[in-house]
Amino acid sequence: MAETTTFGATTSVWATGQQQSRVQRRGRYVPESMRHPGKMLPSIAARAVDTYTGPGELVLDPMCGIGTTLVEATHLGRHAAGVEYEEKWARLAVANLGHARKQGAPGSGRVVCGDSRSIAHLLPDLTGQAALVLTSPPYGSHTHGHIRSTRDTGEPGVRKRNQHYSRDRGNLAHQQLPALLEGFGRILAGCVDLLRSGGVVAITVRPYRMRGELVDLPGHVHQVAQQAGLVFADRIACLLCGLGDGTLLNRASFFQLHEARKAWARGLPIHAVAHEDLLIYTKAASPASATPGPGLPDDCELE
Repeated sequence: MAETTTFGATTSVWATGQQQSRVQRRGRYVPESMRHPGKMLPSIAARAVDTYTGPGELVLDPMCGIGTTLVEATHLGRHAAGVEYEEKWARLAVANLGHARKQGAPGSGRVVCGDSRSIAHLLPDLTGQAALVLTSPPYGSHTHGHIRSTRDTGEPGVRKRNQHYSRDRGNLAHQQLPALLEGFGRILAGCVDLLRSGGVVAITVRPYRMRGELVDLPGHVHQVAQQAGLVFADRIACLLCGLGDGTLLNRASFFQLHEARKAWARGLPIHAVAHEDLLIYTKAASPASATPGPGLPDDCELE
């Protein structure tokens, strides 16, 4: 089993799994959004934005996918900017921002299609502006996607769909862990340039099991964040389970439940992970102050 990292701060717990992901998105996002295999939980994004920013401030997601961070930020009256490698997801992020505006979201959003490993060059006008960078690394197709089992179809076997971020091998989601972490570290280093003095970086990430082995992705991400020059501030456990009347309703993915069941069959009483780590970092204060203003257009067009 992989070693785990001990973080030096008291862990807080957020009850973010009271509703299933699809319930949290229903009516708030365009239906096509469900095709993305690794979406951030809206309740995590909303609470992080509400906790670490104020109205009118800038929130940035360098791997924005279908725009969960951006949508929740604009509903809370923040400005938002996102970068997405895949054009099809970037267009969905734009569609979700437009949907949020129709619903009365007071903030504004912006999406750039490009490789966020060069994010400082993609968003040079936002240098020193972001109050919050909120994002999550990709996990790959072995932990994401939608499943239809025999119970759903009445037919033998398991059918998997919507498990691919893309077919572009340059996408970090296709990389093995060392290359994925190296790329994510470059993204974080670029985001440091876009943060204002005292700004916050929040990374949602969870451990997972693959072929029976625990992959301590939060620990790996923590090391990469520190190498990028970020200062660790806090660790929050965002529950992926519902809190009932004396019970827990685990909403773990099919893949992690399957790993747990296989382990039990081998006599190893492990359990599926029922939380996601939200790792909080700050940018060291600088004597130079950032230029005021978010520098965002009042639209949600794809660049």
